[in-house]
Amino acid sequence: MLAVLICIFILIDFSENSDEFRDRGAPLADIWNLYYLNYIPEMTRLVMPLAVFVAILLLTGQMTERFEIIALKASGVSLYRLLMPYLFLGLILASGISYLDAYVIPISNAERIEFEQTYLGRSGERLDRGGIYRQDSDSTIININFYDANTNVGYRIHLIEYSGNKISRVVNANRIMWVDSTSNWITDRARIRTFYDNRIQEMETEREFFDINLLPRDLVRRTSDIYQLTYPEAFEYLSSIQRIGAGGIELPKVQLYGRIAYPISIITVCLIGFALAAQRRKGGKGFYIGAGLAVSFIYLAFMKVIEPFGAAGTLSPLFAAIFPHALFLMTGIILLILTKK
Repeated sequence: MLAVLICIFILIDFSENSDEFRDRGAPLADIWNLYYLNYIPEMTRLVMPLAVFVAILLLTGQMTERFEIIALKASGVSLYRLLMPYLFLGLILASGISYLDAYVIPISNAERIEFEQTYLGRSGERLDRGGIYRQDSDSTIININFYDANTNVGYRIHLIEYSGNKISRVVNANRIMWVDSTSNWITDRARIRTFYDNRIQEMETEREFFDINLLPRDLVRRTSDIYQLTYPEAFEYLSSIQRIGAGGIELPKVQLYGRIAYPISIITVCLIGFALAAQRRKGGKGFYIGAGLAVSFIYLAFMKVIEPFGAAGTLSPLFAAIFPHALFLMTGIILLILTKK
């Protein structure tokens, strides 16, 4: 089921993007090596619950139609004992997906997103478009009117430094530029005003080292950032954007917590799939396929519907990420209890 779903995914994606590949001159080798080979781990993560669900429905449904489930129960094997191999396999697959998502998939996602940016014009939606405010330290606030992510240049810079409850220094600059070779910022035509108890000192500079505790990644945030980071890097990223006072932190939190919680869906579909298929029903295989598609659609839709509430701060990001899985896990347990023993 996993192989079939991945093949379908690739065929649909290629049919949608083939015109752009051709128009932008993407080499066939790069399309396969940089795009689809790097997309397969992410596809595996996405479709694994559906593949497990459909496989369980078909296998268990076939056993039910052949009265094998009834024969096993008649010989003294309980329904819960029959469920154990399903849960055991589900735990193994969930652990594998969790490891892939923690350390392997982010690396492949980074290469794939770079390809998309070059040939498909996708790079993730910018979270900070203009009027960027950052807290460089507990006593320093910096405002950047516009930041060009392609050249790492910020325009119309305004920095205010405090000493207690008084302003001690103000820096206004036309531009700041990131220098890769020295890993620091330099200003272009900056005006610096330093405030003392009874006087003000002013000076102007052409190009000077700009001592701020910010990196280009702190100024350019996209919706796809969290999917390119391993779990340790993602937590460090969240800590970093909290430290610099950036807004919109709820969205990356929901994305990270959603990634961590996603493998739970494999355990959930094991319970639901087994409970639905362990009892003989009218419709045969048609019922199992229809039920699988319906439950999968509702599950995914519920996850997508509740995510914006967590990103907007209406709900806790952790709650928004876990609640859909907890709800359907409880649904699976209830269905299992209600199944004829």
